[in-house]
Amino acid sequence: MLASCQCDIIILDVMLPGRDGFEILKEIRNASSLPVIMLTAKGDHVDRVIGLEMGADDYICKPFSMRELSARVKAVLRRSGGLLETASQDVICLIDLEMDLKSRSVKIGKRPVPLTNVEFRLLESLLSCAGRGISPERLSMDALGRSHTPFDRSLSVHISRLRRKLGPYPCGSERIKTLRGEGFIYVFPEKNAQEENA
Repeated sequence: MLASCQCDIIILDVMLPGRDGFEILKEIRNASSLPVIMLTAKGDHVDRVIGLEMGADDYICKPFSMRELSARVKAVLRRSGGLLETASQDVICLIDLEMDLKSRSVKIGKRPVPLTNVEFRLLESLLSCAGRGISPERLSMDALGRSHTPFDRSLSVHISRLRRKLGPYPCGSERIKTLRGEGFIYVFPEKNAQEENA
């Protein structure tokens, strides 16, 4: 169905007959970057984390209201497409990273870095404050479209996935660091390490 029709978003249940939603999500992510909202059983935190780690853009716990579903769909679609209308700068470059807001693509050197919509929004938000800390509250609103709560691990999961995909600087230092009690920061490469590798 995905190959034969055009759609804007996929709402995918974890509990499916025959195959679970995670298998379907894996196949979707191998072929498409379409936004995916996962449906999970109420209180099942493991399913939520697994879904986010595999590339889901958001999740909704059962039972849910149609109003919540509608709001989540609009928020995900806004994050995946609205950026192109408001971006005043098409390309962001920082050291060896190039982020094209128009084509929604990211490269490290010449290596393409495939990102989900949430990861793309996270990176854009982090780069806008490169060298300065950014709070979980702002990152959550920018990337997930909702307020951050102390026990919501989804932001940390997305940050972890983004770190793995970007990898370290050529000098070996991290790009994204955690600021204990403050949030996260996209850092510049460590000066000494840069000089040693120059």
